[in-house]
Amino acid sequence: MLKFLNIVNFAVIDELQVDFRGGLNVLSGETGSGKSIIIDALGLLLGERGSADMIRTGAERAFVEGIFEIGGNHPLVELLQESGIDAQGDELVIRRELGQTGRGRIFVNGRTASTALLKSIQPHVIDIHGQGDQQSLLSPEAHLNLLDAYASLGPRRSSLLGAFERLTAAVKRIEAIRQSESERLQSLDILEFQISEIEQAGLQPDEDVVLLDERNLLANAEKLATLSGEAYAILYDDEASIQALMGTVQRRLSDLKEFDPKIAPQVEQLMAARVIVDDIAYFLRDYLEGVQASPERLKMVEDRLVDIDRLKRKYGKSLEELLVMVQNLVERRQGLLHSEDEARELVDQLVILLRNYQSEASSLSQQRKTAAKKFEKAIAVELADVALGAARFAIKFMDPSYSQWSERLEEILGAPRQIIRRNGLEQVEFHFSANPGEDLKPISSVASGGELSRLMLVLKTITAPSQFPRTLIFDEIDAGIGGKVADAVGQRLKRLAQTNQVLCVTHQSNIARYADAHYQVSKDFEGGRTLTRVTPLDGEGRVDELARMIAGAEVTPLAKSMQKNY
Repeated sequence: MLKFLNIVNFAVIDELQVDFRGGLNVLSGETGSGKSIIIDALGLLLGERGSADMIRTGAERAFVEGIFEIGGNHPLVELLQESGIDAQGDELVIRRELGQTGRGRIFVNGRTASTALLKSIQPHVIDIHGQGDQQSLLSPEAHLNLLDAYASLGPRRSSLLGAFERLTAAVKRIEAIRQSESERLQSLDILEFQISEIEQAGLQPDEDVVLLDERNLLANAEKLATLSGEAYAILYDDEASIQALMGTVQRRLSDLKEFDPKIAPQVEQLMAARVIVDDIAYFLRDYLEGVQASPERLKMVEDRLVDIDRLKRKYGKSLEELLVMVQNLVERRQGLLHSEDEARELVDQLVILLRNYQSEASSLSQQRKTAAKKFEKAIAVELADVALGAARFAIKFMDPSYSQWSERLEEILGAPRQIIRRNGLEQVEFHFSANPGEDLKPISSVASGGELSRLMLVLKTITAPSQFPRTLIFDEIDAGIGGKVADAVGQRLKRLAQTNQVLCVTHQSNIARYADAHYQVSKDFEGGRTLTRVTPLDGEGRVDELARMIAGAEVTPLAKSMQKNY
């Protein structure tokens, strides 16, 4: 559960802290007030791509921090431990920072982390349904993912993926070995050159970031020395330094204490302050001694950065990606060095790997077909709860087209073409009919925007985990609906929030009135700048906001009366 969110200098948000509660949390406000920016900030926190454009104009850095509540037996605890991060009781603290250079830092429970780890964490804690996500329902690939999620087929699908990757790796290995000798030697020459060029550079992880920081210090060494020296002199070294003046004041107060003992606490406070001033002065003295202008080192650093940037531009990759790339290049070179004899041995292994893949795929296919029937029934029950009681839903299984791996495997084995796909032997497509008497047709051709929104809510409901609940975020799921339909959606969100924390951005009072916690998002203008504010609502304030959602900017007594009667 998301307990706390802190956003600083993100988009039009200068500083924002929100304490969320369990149950249904609703964010409401005028269009453009910044509601979706809060959702975007959560997306960044959990691994979405960041950029300097996200930083508030005039600010150097932006950061987003979230505190999540997780149980001690949560599977996320094991994931954190595997990444060398200790779980802090029942809390998960994530902080992500962005700088103007586009670079940033990530901390998980106080330890530095990567975006890859954030993306691994995200499915365990948050599921964000954005304003355009209902369009994913138009993709058959998304349909297959939803079916697998409902049937908890993640482990089985991972097993299939492992079999697929072993099979395709063997195919690529055989193809590499079977290259003509001239092609093989040509490829080896290219690989040798690339490997040598990158390895001779002696790249180290995060080296460019470290060097940029060092260059900044070296380039400003004179300014650093001047500023720290002046500060030290004012504090300690000058004849009329702060420390000397404080000593004079202390002596005067000590004399004063002889006549008025009540001044004793102030004398002690001044003595403590002098100790602090001493500490600062000693730090500045040591800092000043450590500041050294070194044109030679500065040139070395700048030359090194030029070399690193040249490689990054040449290969179109970041430094971290270059380090991974050279490992992959070494593996490819090793593969090309093997003889044709290895290819014949691999063909025998390939036959075994193909059988393993087919076994995994067939088992998964059967489980999907069994689960599809239960899935259809579960959907039918839920449709009535979102004012789609007359609608029908069905899952159609279709044979997928042959993939490139089917053709490549056929060429190697000389056997009939097989279906070889990452996700299994079939594709599925959701079919839907909103009205009685209408044929079931693909969702992409018959469902309206409002129907897609409600279908997405239903799908999120029945695929939400029960053992380890997450935070489910719905950004304007009320698109295309209103009145009784919106009320039905609000009731369904309320029930969903009994087992999962739900955050919902909405313009519909019929949804907002079911909230366990209601927050108003608004825009203020201060000093010619736009600021986003979030205000928790209770009592009369909430009635006013619900009335505004009905009546618009001019809240009428009738609108307020209607909300008080709910």
